[in-house]
Amino acid sequence: MNKDNLIQRCVSLAGQTSYKVGGDAQWYAAPRNWDELAASFEWYQSQDMPLTLLGAGSNLLISDRGLPGFVLSTRHFRGYEFNPETGILVADAGEAIAKLAWKAAKRGLKGLEWAVGIPGTVGGGVVMNAGAHTSCLADILVSATVLSPDGTIAELKPEDLAYSYRTSNLQRGDRLVVRATMQLEPGYSKADIMEMSNQNWTQRKTTQPYHLPSCGSVFRNPQPQPAANLIEQLGLKGYKIGDAQIAHRHANFILNCGAATAKDIFELIRYAQEKVEYHWSVSLEPEVKLLGEF
Repeated sequence: MNKDNLIQRCVSLAGQTSYKVGGDAQWYAAPRNWDELAASFEWYQSQDMPLTLLGAGSNLLISDRGLPGFVLSTRHFRGYEFNPETGILVADAGEAIAKLAWKAAKRGLKGLEWAVGIPGTVGGGVVMNAGAHTSCLADILVSATVLSPDGTIAELKPEDLAYSYRTSNLQRGDRLVVRATMQLEPGYSKADIMEMSNQNWTQRKTTQPYHLPSCGSVFRNPQPQPAANLIEQLGLKGYKIGDAQIAHRHANFILNCGAATAKDIFELIRYAQEKVEYHWSVSLEPEVKLLGEF
């Protein structure tokens, strides 16, 4: 295998995040199969540099300065298999969660209809416990195949991952999710599951802005009020810093209106946090992951 083609230098990451912002990766690889994945890790082990794991980039804000070290992306590491009789779904890390949700619905398999319209990949979904409509990935996960930087592979159960709201212990390390096995429920009417999926998709389209780049929900929802309500009650919908804007349709979304920088978005996140802290004495915790120096 030619590692010169696999391992690239100074690759822009802006096009690899849903925000469409961010600087360059010092070193970068996006393996498409197990051989390329193994070669990427072998190369990394011969270096002395930090490692950043990247999926679809849908829940990330990458600094305009870029990322030092090695960025390993699973966006092209794809493949899936449904078992219509048992309801088992095995999917590689780079598969889009929303695409699998529609495919499951068309097979009459229940359990992923909450995920239509969810940005991101299986790998990222396992790491952050993606969810919507009171359901989440932890509810259906059987096991996750995880690769460590030293090349060892482990099969982890949900109880190994310390799942809670939009988080797992995989966020605090350098282990790479390469595959997930999920248990769906067979035997349902395709029409019924498609109807539930379409209802969820319609709700997302009508309540959330999809017309401009964003990361989805910026903040975790504190109790008892959602973050969007706290921000909206301060009259911050439409507020801009640079070309970053708090969305009119949903106040927990920050949009790139065309020419925003990561710095613009970061400063708007901090501004919203400061206002909510001052007026409501509530500390908003970002759901979006910040990478690099700000």
